Amino acid sequence: MPGKFADEPIDDYLPQNGNRGYRVSRYELELVYKVASNRLSGRAEITAVTTEVRERFALDLSQSLAVSKVFVNGTRAAKYAHQQGKLVITPAQRIPAGGVLALVIQYTGVPKPVRGPWGEVGWEELTEGALVASQPNGAASWYPCDDHPSSKASYRISITTDTPYYALANGTLMRKQTKASQTTWVYEQTEPMATYLATIQIGPYRKHRLEAPRGAVPMQAVLPVRLRAAFDHDFARQPHMMEVFTERFGPYPFDGYTVVITDDELEIPIEAQGISIFGANHCDGHRGSERLVAHELAHQWFGNSLTLRQWRDIWLHEGFACYAEWIWSEASGGQSADQLARSAHHTLSRHPQDILIGDPGPTRMFDDRVYKRGALALHALRLHLGDPKFFNLLREWTTRYRHSSVTTDEFTDLAGHYSSTPLRPLWDGWLYSLPLPHLPPPRVLSA
Repeated sequence: MPGKFADEPIDDYLPQNGNRGYRVSRYELELVYKVASNRLSGRAEITAVTTEVRERFALDLSQSLAVSKVFVNGTRAAKYAHQQGKLVITPAQRIPAGGVLALVIQYTGVPKPVRGPWGEVGWEELTEGALVASQPNGAASWYPCDDHPSSKASYRISITTDTPYYALANGTLMRKQTKASQTTWVYEQTEPMATYLATIQIGPYRKHRLEAPRGAVPMQAVLPVRLRAAFDHDFARQPHMMEVFTERFGPYPFDGYTVVITDDELEIPIEAQGISIFGANHCDGHRGSERLVAHELAHQWFGNSLTLRQWRDIWLHEGFACYAEWIWSEASGGQSADQLARSAHHTLSRHPQDILIGDPGPTRMFDDRVYKRGALALHALRLHLGDPKFFNLLREWTTRYRHSSVTTDEFTDLAGHYSSTPLRPLWDGWLYSLPLPHLPPPRVLSA
């Protein structure tokens, strides 16, 4: 952050992200996007409460977007400076601790992804349309925000774009209105959401509702017409997947679930709150990406409802989602979780053992070893506890911390209540030691 305004980092993994002095409770975004020119105009209303008295407050916002006006608590335009990805706002009057900080920010520009150690993240142009994939720090590529996962808020997102295109955002579609050549879509996300999980998806899509058992969570797909036949085959088992995960992990945490298939190919699928995004290459008509379908669905519990407080705990997202792949394989007649765990263990044993899963470091927090060894830690716990206790633990974990920010210590402390012997050796071995521990011998597992 420029000059003397710099604060202590909220997270050592992303020291430039997140801001002190306030807590956001709500974002209301009014966006206008022109597909042909990739031009975005925005008006952001941000409601926050101050946590201390200070002269200035900062938000994260990419330099690709130019701010034209800032208002604080309904007053006339406030002073602001926009440098190095920080929008620093100086209210006309000091706000007491616990006071309302209501911001209105108008901005425009050509949104671009944020470049970092993990590649380019955030707003991305497609051949026709756009997508947002913000993990871990790309939210500031399209709206001003407190861009850290522990900062969760409700959202209202209005997106106006060219009428032929379908526009999707998180939450429930409240209103759709067409005027001349443009259509406005308004979505409401009432459950708290981390900034990186907020998303916009725009493309030549059609909506398709998935058949689901009576009483099940509503599921839909948004995809190009050309991919419909392949989608119907590739995602046919997703309703059963939802049933399996609801039984294993507890109630699905949101009002609905939407899968987006872009017309372009994507390197990897992307999770957002209530939404998963796949590329056309993940829809091959042969269920070639079904494990990824399971992985992204599991993130709705582990990552989106329960969101890490610090990025070093990324295994709480990826280890759990990877283990959900194995649970799905087991439940759907494929290899058992134990077989997949032992195969993964054999593969990991041949790789360098130089990463701490419980604190992998910022450049390696998306290393595949975090995913696989995190899943193995859960399998070792399952072998130790037995199925009834293990799945009761997972259900209590998702219920107790529903829509909250979580830490590894909170999970390991909760797990301790399910074990008659101390679990510290298990956690030290799998999460906080470099050498790969041995897996316990198999036991009869029945999920």
